[in-house]
Amino acid sequence: NPLLDRILVRGEVSNLQTAPAGHVFFTLKDATAQVSCTLFREDAELLGFDLEDGMDVVVSGDVDVFPRKGTVQLLVRAATPAGVGAFWAAYQRTRKKLAAEGLFDAARKRSLPSFPRRIGVVTSETGAVVHDIVTILRRRYPVAHVIVAPALVQGPGAPASLRQALAVVADRVDVVILARGGGSLEDLWCFNDEGLARAVASCRVPVVSAIGHETDVTIVDFVADVRAATPSAAAELVSPSSIELTAQLNEAARLLAQAIREIVVAARERVKGLRERMSPRGLRRSVDANRETLERMHEALSALCPREILRHQERLAAVGRRLDLLSPLATLQRGYAITEREDGHVVARATEVEKGDALAVRFQDGRIHVRVNSGGETT
Repeated sequence: NPLLDRILVRGEVSNLQTAPAGHVFFTLKDATAQVSCTLFREDAELLGFDLEDGMDVVVSGDVDVFPRKGTVQLLVRAATPAGVGAFWAAYQRTRKKLAAEGLFDAARKRSLPSFPRRIGVVTSETGAVVHDIVTILRRRYPVAHVIVAPALVQGPGAPASLRQALAVVADRVDVVILARGGGSLEDLWCFNDEGLARAVASCRVPVVSAIGHETDVTIVDFVADVRAATPSAAAELVSPSSIELTAQLNEAARLLAQAIREIVVAARERVKGLRERMSPRGLRRSVDANRETLERMHEALSALCPREILRHQERLAAVGRRLDLLSPLATLQRGYAITEREDGHVVARATEVEKGDALAVRFQDGRIHVRVNSGGETT
């Protein structure tokens, strides 16, 4: 029908998927309706921009009908951005707001415990996700106690349900996995809820997000301490492998046994050496060695003592000679005399004596006592 060729449709891009061959499949929707769209590789290469979920675009294309299935799709030939869609705008507002508050900063992210005793899982109680996570945890780390907190994972009531489940399990475990399988943008939208993101950021224990596929990035992924590509990958991140632990323990046991053997061998060598030294032959060798040492020391002292004694004698003789030069007795030997009062006070000047004073005159070989006949005179 020519009326259905090259029509213009405006809507929001959703459920965008790119095939390996380069063809692009997505849904174009507004508040009341939606239509499936196909953009072939040749036309996609001519767009000049990349389509993204949430974008508001105006597309030009042809309506294509599949009578066998009774379905209609739009074969898109061209597209131009018409603005940011409602979902995308809300996502960006929340992301920028929480980023400005520092909730995405790497510095606030916590490391996962190496050996958690209790692991919490917040997800739907039905479906493959909870089964896969529990199966992997039991296989890799069976000693851990797994606590599942069921919650809604899509729909209007999902954010509140997820917050409540997270609050219930946070005080009972060492780490939490917040998980959901793949789905459309609308299915995963509850994980862009601001309240849920804040609950994850303030959780008492580290949180691992595992939402959708690796290409699906939600606000919760930004605030979580660790983001896993898939729920199965999250289970492996929080659980050490029991097989690897066993191997590590065996290696540690081997190294410990080797160290103990080396210590025992060294101790035996020391005991052997002590036994050898304490034997009669060993004691005799020790006595002989000590005797030789004493003889060498005696010889050294015997040679050193006479030299030291002579050196000190020479020093004393030199000191004695210097003292003799300064001694009053040496002065007396040269013919001088020393005059003293009876109390032993030396008379150095004639003016110090008066007529009638009793004095003693000291010579080198003795002293005489005299009395002054006249007063002292100066010359």
